[in-house]
Amino acid sequence: MNLANGITLARIALIPLFMLCFLVQQEPGLMVAVIIFALAACTDKLDGYIARKYNQVTRLGKLLDPLADKLLISVALIMMVQVNMISSWVAVVIIAREIVITALRMVAAEQGIALAADQYGKIKMVLQVVAILTVLLHHVIFSTFTDLRIDMILIWIATGVTLLSGLNYIIVNLKLLR
Repeated sequence: MNLANGITLARIALIPLFMLCFLVQQEPGLMVAVIIFALAACTDKLDGYIARKYNQVTRLGKLLDPLADKLLISVALIMMVQVNMISSWVAVVIIAREIVITALRMVAAEQGIALAADQYGKIKMVLQVVAILTVLLHHVIFSTFTDLRIDMILIWIATGVTLLSGLNYIIVNLKLLR
């Protein structure tokens, strides 16, 4: 087990802790959940950086890293739907995109083709994290300063970019699979 994979596993281990803190739905618990989510999201960049810099890229890491991302985002979305912070269609669109892209990668892998994340997928991930953090913080911070639903605007933008990045990924990579 190398450091990069250890960080990825730590990100996965933070997900149940995020869920527990989120379920408290009181200000201290929700703020702790926000911090845990932000920490877990930040480790995504860190483990990738360490893996590349110290030549620790492994098959396990290639499997676990995108899985950790999908689990973190999906769990956050589902939890936010549960307490009516976001509409269920947002979670369905984002999670469905991840399932479709994962299926495409599996088909490619069966043909011996490794489909890497593209720049749009990375932008999508950053926007999703920012949007989720903004939604989580709305009740604590943003509602104090403005009635404008900055959180909903960002979640809609993240959902739109998620759809567009998924369509782009499919169009570009289907050509490789033909």
